This record gives sequence, C-alpha cells and structure tokens, in this order.
Amino acid sequence: MMQNVGNHLRRGFSSVFLSRQSRKSTSHAEDKESTMSDSEGYRNPTEVQMSQLVLPCHTNQRGELSGGQLLKWIDTTACLSAERHAGCPCVTASMDDIYFEHTISVGQVVNIKAKVNRAFNSSMEVGIQVASEDLCSEKHWSVCKALATFVAQRDLSKVKLKQITPQTEEEKTEHGVAAERRRMRLVYADTIKDLLANCVIQDDLESRDCSHMVPAEKTRVESVELVLPPHANHQGNTFGGQIMAWMENVATIAASRLCHAHPTLKAIEMFQFRGPSQVGDRLVLKAIVNNAFKHSMEVGVSVEAYRQEAETHRRHINSAFMTFVVLDSNDQPQLLPWIQPQPGDGERRYREASARRKIRLDRQYIVSYKQAELALSVSWDPSNQVYLSYNNVSCLKMLVAKDNWVLSSEVNQVRLYTLEDDKYLSFHLEMLVHVDAAHAFLLLSDLRRRPEWDKHYRSVELVQQVDEDDAIYHVISPPLSGDPKPQDFVILASRRKPCDNGDPYVVALRSVMLPTHPETPEYRRGETLCSGFCFWRQGDQMTKVSYYNQATSSFLNYVTTNVAGLSSEFYNTFKACEQFLLSNRNDLAPSLQTL
Repeated sequence: MMQNVGNHLRRGFSSVFLSRQSRKSTSHAEDKESTMSDSEGYRNPTEVQMSQLVLPCHTNQRGELSGGQLLKWIDTTACLSAERHAGCPCVTASMDDIYFEHTISVGQVVNIKAKVNRAFNSSMEVGIQVASEDLCSEKHWSVCKALATFVAQRDLSKVKLKQITPQTEEEKTEHGVAAERRRMRLVYADTIKDLLANCVIQDDLESRDCSHMVPAEKTRVESVELVLPPHANHQGNTFGGQIMAWMENVATIAASRLCHAHPTLKAIEMFQFRGPSQVGDRLVLKAIVNNAFKHSMEVGVSVEAYRQEAETHRRHINSAFMTFVVLDSNDQPQLLPWIQPQPGDGERRYREASARRKIRLDRQYIVSYKQAELALSVSWDPSNQVYLSYNNVSCLKMLVAKDNWVLSSEVNQVRLYTLEDDKYLSFHLEMLVHVDAAHAFLLLSDLRRRPEWDKHYRSVELVQQVDEDDAIYHVISPPLSGDPKPQDFVILASRRKPCDNGDPYVVALRSVMLPTHPETPEYRRGETLCSGFCFWRQGDQMTKVSYYNQATSSFLNYVTTNVAGLSSEFYNTFKACEQFLLSNRNDLAPSLQTL
C-alpha cells in the first residue's frame, strides 16, 4: 500500500513540475547542448587502456588466466596511468580489496582501463576496471574492479603532485569519495587490530567434514625469487605487480596442498607495501593456509627481502591474505576439509582468519554495496563501525556530485533543488550565511542542538560517542500528519573536515540499528537513507550551507508538498537554521582551534 501511495505521489510530483522543468530546460538549452557537445568524445587525460589476448602461457591447469598474471597486468596499467599524471616514475604503495567475479579462459581478451581518481600530496588513487571479452561470441563480462595507491618519486624523493580537476559526474563522485577511502586506508591496520581484539567469532565447526583434517603445517610453502632487471622499473625498483604474482603463486601451492585440487583465487584483502625492493634482492615468499571454511580458505602470504646470503637481517616487504575456492565442473564451490592449526602461532592465525572473514563480509556488504539492495538501517557494531562511517559519508558525497539537480524555487536567497531517479526523490537546500565554515560545521554537527532550530527534532539523546568524528543519536520527532504516534530514529552522524582546499566540511546522517534501542510501541520507527550538510568556504566569514536529503517513501508526501510550494516548512526551517548559526557564531572559539 505504501508503494502505491508513493507511486501516486511521484506521478503527482511529476505533473506539478512538468511546466517548471520545461521552462528550465528551455532557458538552459544552449548550456545543455554545449555541455553535451563538450562531453562527446571526452576522455580523461590520465586514462590508460590495456588489452591482452590470453595465451596458454598465461593460464593455470584449468585453462584459465592465472591470478598472478592478471595482477601484473592490473599493476602495469595502473602504474602507467599514475605516471601519466605525475610525469615521473611511480611505485605501488597499496592495493584495496579485489573480488574476482568471473574467470577468464584461454583465447579470450582481457580489457583493462585505469585512471587517476584523485591526487593528494605525493600519492594518488588509481581506479581500475577489468573486463573479459570472447571474440567468437562477442560477449563481455566484468571481472573485477580495483583501487591502487601509487607514490610519485624522482631521484628517490617524493614529488608534489598537481591536483585533479574532475569533469564528469562519475569523476566528481570518485574524486569526492577518494578522500574517504584514503582515510579508511590510513586507519586500516589499527582498525584490524581493534576488531580482532574485540570481535567474538562463532565458528561453524559442526558443518565441516571433520573426518578429514589436514595439519596446517602440511600446506606451508617457502620459495625464493631473485629480482632481475626485467622484474623492475628503470629506477631498479621491483614492480609491485611482479611481487603480487609471486605471492599468488606460492598461495596457490599452499591452497592446493589442502584441497588436492586446482584452486581458484576469489579475493585479495587490502594490503600495503611496507618498503621497496631492488634488482639484486632475494625475495623469500612464505605461504600457509590459515583457516578453511565451508567453501573457501584463507591463505596468508609474507614477503621478506635480503641482499646477500650472509645477511642476517631480512626486510619485511609485504603481507597479504588471499581467499581461494575449489570449483567443480559446474563452477560451483566444493566442500573443503577442515584445517588443523598448530599450537601457538597457528591457533592465533586460525582465530584471526575467522575474524577477518567476518570483517571481509561486513566490508564487502557495506562498502561494495548497491544502494537499491542495502537495507535502510544496517546493524551497527564495533566490527563494522569504520565501514558504516565510510558508507555514510560516501553516500552523501555521491548525492552531492549528481549533475542533474533541478532548481525548483528560490525565496529570499534560499534555493530548493530536486532530483528524481528510478527509486528516490531527493531535495537540496542551499543558502549563503555570514558565518565561518568551521563555525557552521561545529554547530550543526552536534545533533543535540538541532531542536533549537528544527521543530522536526523534538528531542535528541547522544547514545554513543564512537570516536572524534562519529556519534550515534536517538531522535524523537513529532508524528506525521494522520499518524497519532511520534517517530523515533537511531542516527549515525559522521563528520569530516576538508581533505584539500576546495573540499567542503561534511556532516553525513544515516539510520542504523542498535540492540540497546529497539523499536517500541510508543514510537513509530523512522529511517533516513542518506542526508546531511556540506559547508563550502566562500570567502572571509562567508559560507555556502547546503542540506541534502534522499527521501524515503514515508516522507514523500511531506517532500512533494514543500517542493510544490503548498507548504513553506522547508524555507522556514532553513531560515531558522541561518538564525541559529548567526546567533551562536561566537560561542565556539576554543573548539575552532582543533579544526
């Protein structure tokens, strides 16, 4: 019934604004045509493409492209893109999670596309897309997406990079979200340690075949590689992709010793290169199966480097965790035997692998989500707090980057924009306020003060201060028209300071679920999918304040009533926000010293 009401209101909204959109389309026809003509044939200046025909020498025993060879091609393409932007040699610093969706057979073509999403001081994020192509059937498949970080170096010194200026909606989205991904990478190691220390994992031992236990030590592999000139760039540094290929090789051998079959690489967890290696180094690669689950296994791999045989000190270059499966003739995963860990370090790796698996599932679900498939309220707990915060801010930045916002009205320099897509109706309010951006950011990021200017917030309780940038609130709101019950919300508020000049201050809001605050008969539980504020500094003591909201069906009637001009609540609330900022702009001098 709610869906029918939503569709009816959606049609009503469309008819109300048909004439307004037509006027806008007419008034901006020349600009639109100019934009379209400019975008036709546009290609990102950092984009690099590679196409490779898969030959028998590139494949494994199943006749499929080996994961190591694909990683080499991915790294090479990404490096060339990074060097095109930097204008100097670049080295691989890290690689984010990679999930392989499709295998590639001999005779097929691998198409790889890479471009720089954003440049920071001396590092840059490169986005990579991998697809396969069957030349006979003309079918195409998506294989994986990857994100790599490269550091520009000239004469072994870091280089200050020029900034990227995004042009398209996609580039603006990736540019904005890249700052949030960088933040997640910087805290990744500490996040893993905290989660492993605090997470309680329930193992599924009862579903495993315990009649066939394989001692973990039987899967251990050690191999040495001598770094030769073909393995390195012109500065003598070993290609990151080459190291990843060697790591995949020993990991595959370890996995094969457990399952006595030919395993398939399905995922690689985010990892960082801890230091460089050069031509002449000996790289010692060690792999072991840490844990085997019902249909997958985790293999841990480490890489150490030394120069001469007499050297006693070995440099730790890298560690990674790879997930393998064994596929049957129908490409379905087979059951795996249970691994028997060795006492001590083996049991520690066993437990950590179980925790990482839970973390991986949370991260894949929350970070690599499809918005239409993600529940409005996701359960919050310490094991996924970093990724929910990332998702919260990223969703808002993606909404901000949309280029098809329509100006619906302007009253006393308060502008109201709307955006319709297949599933949601979003609105965006904007005004200029004579307040410093940092002041506005601090005042509006504390939801406990929102009842002072927003009548839709009757009361706000701080449930948990997660960290400096994230907090969870319980909000009580007045009942919607026709509903006798007040509404309540459990909201995660994530705030971010600017990463670079030109970036906004951000306060992102989304609903979460907490076991301490379940639904009660007293209130009707409401949900917010994506909302929040952005603050752009427009000069001395002048800030552009923008509020965004991706409306859910329960608020559709309220939104369309305001957008259609039948109610002035949006305008009155936003003007009350302006007055609140002006009245309190001198109250936060000590707090501003930390921004």
